[in-house]
Amino acid sequence: YQVLMGGLKGWRDTPEKVFGAPFKGASVAAEISPALLGVGYIIGPRIASIMAAGGVLAYLVLIPMIKFFGDAMTGVVPPGTIPINEMSPNQVRGAYVLYIGAGAVAAGGIISLFRSLPTIWSGLKGGLRDLRGGQGVAGSVARTDQDLSMKFVLGGIIALVAMIMVAPQLNLQWNILGAVMIIAFGFLFVTVSSRLTGEIGSSSNPISGMTVATLLLTCLIFLLIGWTGPRYYVTALSIGAIVCIAASNGGTTSQDLKTGYLVGATPKYQQIAILIGALASAIVLGPILLSLNDASTVYATRTMFVPVTENTGQLQTGVIPSLQAYNEADKPRQPGNYRVFKNEPGSQTAVAKLDAGEFLVNDEGKIVYKVEHTFPADLRFDSSQFAETEKLTGPQAREDQNAYRVVHQTESQNGPAGKYLVNDQGVPIYLVDPGINGTHKVRPDGTTIDTKYDAPKATLMSYIIKGILNRQLPWGLVLLGVMIAVVLEMSGIPSLAFAVGVYLPLSSSSPIFIGGAIRWLVDRSMRKRLAHRKMTEEELVAEGDKSPGVLMASGYIAGGALAAIVIAILAGVPWQRLIALNKRIDGWAEHNPLHTGGSADLLSMIPFIILAVLLYLVGREALLAARSPDGAKYR
Repeated sequence: YQVLMGGLKGWRDTPEKVFGAPFKGASVAAEISPALLGVGYIIGPRIASIMAAGGVLAYLVLIPMIKFFGDAMTGVVPPGTIPINEMSPNQVRGAYVLYIGAGAVAAGGIISLFRSLPTIWSGLKGGLRDLRGGQGVAGSVARTDQDLSMKFVLGGIIALVAMIMVAPQLNLQWNILGAVMIIAFGFLFVTVSSRLTGEIGSSSNPISGMTVATLLLTCLIFLLIGWTGPRYYVTALSIGAIVCIAASNGGTTSQDLKTGYLVGATPKYQQIAILIGALASAIVLGPILLSLNDASTVYATRTMFVPVTENTGQLQTGVIPSLQAYNEADKPRQPGNYRVFKNEPGSQTAVAKLDAGEFLVNDEGKIVYKVEHTFPADLRFDSSQFAETEKLTGPQAREDQNAYRVVHQTESQNGPAGKYLVNDQGVPIYLVDPGINGTHKVRPDGTTIDTKYDAPKATLMSYIIKGILNRQLPWGLVLLGVMIAVVLEMSGIPSLAFAVGVYLPLSSSSPIFIGGAIRWLVDRSMRKRLAHRKMTEEELVAEGDKSPGVLMASGYIAGGALAAIVIAILAGVPWQRLIALNKRIDGWAEHNPLHTGGSADLLSMIPFIILAVLLYLVGREALLAARSPDGAKYR
């Protein structure tokens, strides 16, 4: 399924419907991937529904409401950079709703942390008590109680901190305060995470809340001692990231040791295996993430020409002569005589199916390209801002093999914040739009990027760091999100799951909701079938977790993710045959009614519905049910 959809572009991967008046600005979408469908099935209907409700609030309430009030305004409302009446729904989300969602997620994480304080305090005391009680003679300890030597543990901590302090990428070189904060916060939250996971399970372990708390405390300490400004962004992020990873690994280790205890394993050997596994995953996952990022990275030129693939119709014949000819130096790949059409909402010539903005039309009045100005033409950088030199990577490297100076602009000053590749005169040639958290889905040659990878938690952390260290966070929007979380907690609804739904695109939470709905139908059928056994609620939940549907959903997640990774990595390999194959696939997709055209959004739902029905039938044991040797189904 993933290969046909993502690799061969058999159908559109994210069907979308944008509403017009009177529900202007509202939209619904679904990323119809098997992985998200499987996630929804596994987490169950309650959490899936709460997440989807957050997305509904964002896309069907907040964005239309902002558009309703903003359409009558001609000025710019900060933190937006263009008038609201010129914004698409996604631009409204990026300018305003993301901050509301960030406030809700941060508040939800902190509330979750505070609600866990009694358990956290109990876990901390228990961990310290275990540490004091573990100091004995190793030879007198039973095999099933033997841990790694404390000398080894302390030596590892010292070596790890030393490596962190000398790693230039973390911006913690010989930063004693940073090392102390890592040890202090790491000791606190690793102990808490380990105890909580062992006692109540990983699903109730507030890693997000602990990470947010670490970042808040770190940034406040930096603020008190005067460490403000962009140069300390990476330092604060490094401290928070290391503590987050340590706390997560602490919970995983606790779970492994608990399982080992139940089967009679030796903790010392388990701990050695965990160290090897952690090292191996770090070595393997790092290059994979970098490859995924490079494969979907777009080196955006000053002016980008995005092909308009939707059937938007043609402009009226009388309008075309009044349009100015396009005479800019930057030209689209497809030569021709173009005129500039500005689609302005409310005007007599406005095209309802188009976003607001500037477009190029041909002599027949067909809208061919949308013109996007990536950065101002007069943007220049001083040589003092130059960092290392860098060449292009991925598919665009074949067209431009020059080396450029790197400039990191951390604030939106006469141009968007981001990483620029500039020439020796300081003229920006490219804005590097990364595959992870990037926005550009079309390269200068017109080829499209199927997948940009959202990293919502990373964006949230950046908001916290920039907001505190630079004091430029739009606190009004953030506090709206905080109050949403408070209202939900007062209503007895888990605020963190809802807040994540507000923050994530609705396209991500929609398939999760569908997976949760399928799980509800399967569990409902199972409860009716097992009603005669008089089972308790816990036993029924356990039966549901053992159903073939859970295995099928796990296969959806693993198979879909592996296929997507392979497809993304191959898309970034600059092999001539692969590039030619991708271009042929793009050409075929332009004529595929399931991928391009007015009915593509609806038609592309057919394969997803088949996938969902298959999951339902397997969950009901109507297909692929386990059978005994005599042919009867297992119950």
